[in-house]
Amino acid sequence: MDDVEKAIMISFDESGAIDSELKSQAVNFCQKIKENPSICSLCIEKLCFCKLVQVQFWCLQALQEVIRVKYGSMSLEEKNFIRKSIFSMACLEGIDDKMCAVLDSPAFIKNKLSQVLVTLIYFEYPLIWSSVFVDFLPHLSKGAVVIDMFSRILNALDDELVSMDYPRTPEELSVAGRVKDAMRSQCVPQIVRAWYDIVSMYKNSDPEICATVLDCMRRYVSWIDIGLIVNDAFIPLLFELILVDGLSEQLRAAAAGCVLAVVSKRMDAQSKLSLLKSLQISRVFSLVSDDNDSELVSAVAALIAGYAVEVLECSKRVNSEDAKVVSTELLDEVLPTVFYVMQNCEMDAAFSIVQFLSCYVATMKTLSPLQENKMLHISQILEVIRIQIRYDPTYRNNLDILDNIGVEEENRMSEFRRDLFVLLRNVGRVAPEVTRIFIRNSLANAITSSSDKNVEEVEAALSLLYALGESMNDEAMKVGNGLLSELVTNLLSTRFPCHSNRVVALVYLETVARYMKFIQENVQYIPLVLAAFLDESGIHHPNIYVSRRASYLFMRIVKLLKSKLVPFIETILQSLQDIVARFTSMSFASKEPTGSEDGAHILRYLSNSYAIGLLIGMEDVPLEKQSDYLSSLLTPLCQQVEASLMNSKVLNQEESTVQIANLQQIIVAINALSKGFSERLVTSSRPAIGHMFKQTLDVLLQILVVFPKVEPLRTKVLSFIHRMVETLGASVFPYLPKALEQLLAESEPKEMAGFLVLLNQLMCKFNTLVREILEEVFPTIAGRVFSAIQRVADSSGPETNTEEIRELQELQKTLYTFLHVIATHDLSSVFLSPRNRDYLNSIMQLLLHTSCHHKDIVTRKACVQIFVKLIKDWCASSSGEERVPGFKSFIIETFATNCCLYSVLDKSFEFGDANTLVLFGEIVLAQKVMYEKFGDDFLVHFVSKGLPSAHCPQNLAEQYCQKLKGSDLKALRSFYQSLVEHLRHQQNGSLVFR
Repeated sequence: MDDVEKAIMISFDESGAIDSELKSQAVNFCQKIKENPSICSLCIEKLCFCKLVQVQFWCLQALQEVIRVKYGSMSLEEKNFIRKSIFSMACLEGIDDKMCAVLDSPAFIKNKLSQVLVTLIYFEYPLIWSSVFVDFLPHLSKGAVVIDMFSRILNALDDELVSMDYPRTPEELSVAGRVKDAMRSQCVPQIVRAWYDIVSMYKNSDPEICATVLDCMRRYVSWIDIGLIVNDAFIPLLFELILVDGLSEQLRAAAAGCVLAVVSKRMDAQSKLSLLKSLQISRVFSLVSDDNDSELVSAVAALIAGYAVEVLECSKRVNSEDAKVVSTELLDEVLPTVFYVMQNCEMDAAFSIVQFLSCYVATMKTLSPLQENKMLHISQILEVIRIQIRYDPTYRNNLDILDNIGVEEENRMSEFRRDLFVLLRNVGRVAPEVTRIFIRNSLANAITSSSDKNVEEVEAALSLLYALGESMNDEAMKVGNGLLSELVTNLLSTRFPCHSNRVVALVYLETVARYMKFIQENVQYIPLVLAAFLDESGIHHPNIYVSRRASYLFMRIVKLLKSKLVPFIETILQSLQDIVARFTSMSFASKEPTGSEDGAHILRYLSNSYAIGLLIGMEDVPLEKQSDYLSSLLTPLCQQVEASLMNSKVLNQEESTVQIANLQQIIVAINALSKGFSERLVTSSRPAIGHMFKQTLDVLLQILVVFPKVEPLRTKVLSFIHRMVETLGASVFPYLPKALEQLLAESEPKEMAGFLVLLNQLMCKFNTLVREILEEVFPTIAGRVFSAIQRVADSSGPETNTEEIRELQELQKTLYTFLHVIATHDLSSVFLSPRNRDYLNSIMQLLLHTSCHHKDIVTRKACVQIFVKLIKDWCASSSGEERVPGFKSFIIETFATNCCLYSVLDKSFEFGDANTLVLFGEIVLAQKVMYEKFGDDFLVHFVSKGLPSAHCPQNLAEQYCQKLKGSDLKALRSFYQSLVEHLRHQQNGSLVFR
């Protein structure tokens, strides 16, 4: 072993025994060798004499790199030497009378040798080395070794250059076209003849080499003359190989692959149809009923599927009636086997079952009525869908406990099923009755299926029924024609033996909920629905995730059915008694599971609380019963709150944490419960119910006193106050002063934002009725908020991206909304009260700066709207004493110039943006309002001082005056936009506005 061989061996070592520095030196040494001018001679010499596969591979790799990179600079002598040497190795010929043993090496060495030869073909065929393929053919008589090598060369040519399965550069596409054209005219017929002779000669003695040759031939069928294959010699040979028992499966499968390539070859529809008919494909149908896992069955299944796709495509493209009849006959002949293949065989990944069946179903849309064989095909398609959507029993336990494997499988199947359910809907439109009968039978069969398949069969049948419901509109669902009534009855009256399984329980509940429009019109089924949701198959299911989903769906059902459930309220409450008891007792927070299961329990309780509220909150419920129901829920919960507040001082840290969690969930439960009661019911028709909620509110407000600094509790109480504003209406007023006082006592930026949202709700609902309350709290709000948002203005740089700064930015955004609501709900006088006047200047400056510079256009628009409303509120049309001294001059001299002129002249004001155009419209409106209120005082100042500062020509200023005095706001807006664009173009960035 010389130094070169040693270096190559060291560089390839993966054992870890070689020192890393030594290995690095070896790699560098090998790299330097490649730069040697005699590298090609060195590599060929090593290939002739060295049998170390690492050395052989390195030499072939080096040769390929040198040819790719340096071919253009090589001498003719060197090219000839490389060409002759590589060709001799591939043909099992000697080099300088010395035999080269490369073809005795492993497959990866022979593959690399074929790639080197293909690299030469890339540069030299056909202009320089035109005889490469013809020269190779005589050597095939040397036997399997050379035949195998020739096949590897053709395969490498396909992989490296010809095949369109890989992305190609324009140069590679050009070379591929040149090579294919030359081969077609020069040697393809000879190569095909060689393939035929080899397969004929070796089919019994060496089936492996025959399979290799056919796999190679399959690649070339798509671009060679199809007549070379489709003839009286080759096609019978291929079918003989497929059909004769006793031959190797590999060879038979390879022959089937060749026929599939023939079937898939692109040609005009009429020629393709003639070809397909001539193949007599029915000869292979019986082969797929054998061992479904064999290589032969998979190959024949792919052939049959590919054949069916081509026949279907022909049926859409042919025009003559005779051709259409032929295509229909061929399709009818192959479809039963296709359906069998889809149901029983492993399908090739390249074949899309859904795509093929969707195309076939589409051909039936124009057929009415459907013929008997088409109806049979529809049933078979539905069976394919059913089988395809079934879960694999292997994952049954994973899906039930929903571990990581189960989640992954559920997500995979959800994605996989999507197109199948679209296909089901299409089938349902073509043959609705057949579809419903199939689903009915599937459900019946699933119930009686063996226990080892029961879960998957039932889940699939229920999923079909659910998907059917999804495809029906509300009207069809309500009418419930045909088998729908029977399907729903069967669904509701059946108790599945596998109902404890999570996936079955979930799809069952979802399916029942899907058909609620039918139940709404057929109230006789309500008891069955209630039984399905209220027993162990629904809300009381042992799996918490099923129980949670059942609770949510039941809440939706209650919202839909409403008064139709009044006769069943006692039954429902009785069934939910254990859950209600959990919420009216104090122990649940400390005993529930932790983490996500705890969240699941809480969501379940919330859904049930809301559902109960909807049920007992209806006016159809007698007052006495309604009071009893509500009292039985609210009283124990309020008693728990009061007891907790009394004991809060004596609890340790752990007990206090549990108590706070309990209180949070009690508040949330009461909140959910109250959503079922309307304002009209609790304030007008049944004030006694309202009184109960007022008492509850009074109790919950005590939490703010006892736990003034527990933010989660304060947030929950605030949410309940929001709810009571909607439920109690104006009768909530007596409770607001105390509530607002406590909420303001300890208020961080995040909570202050929530507090402003509450005030916004009050103003929007009650308008001027909240003036006194607002005047009372405004100074405290203004002082805290202005102090807080100053930190936003003072901060800059990366360190501003903190949670605190984000909360302050949210508070600032909420403040603008708050000020906007005040202005637009006739409450601007709040700004002028003696206690609040001190903040007026700060408010005006904030609004001015924001209306001119804020990055959010919508916020700028809101601030302009505030100014417009304040101008209307505070400024009389006729001259007289100012209501707000200094406001008029501020608007004319500062707001008008800065916001209405300078801000729109700035290049950041983009007229191409939709929101910016809306803001511009508000700015134009503001000018119109200023003129209406201030007359010439505004106009003279704006025209004599504002516009000249922007170098506005006198004639345009005069046109502006005319447009402003006119009544056409749209014309004013259009002119002002053109004026601004003219001034921008004129100044070209030379004027800086401040």
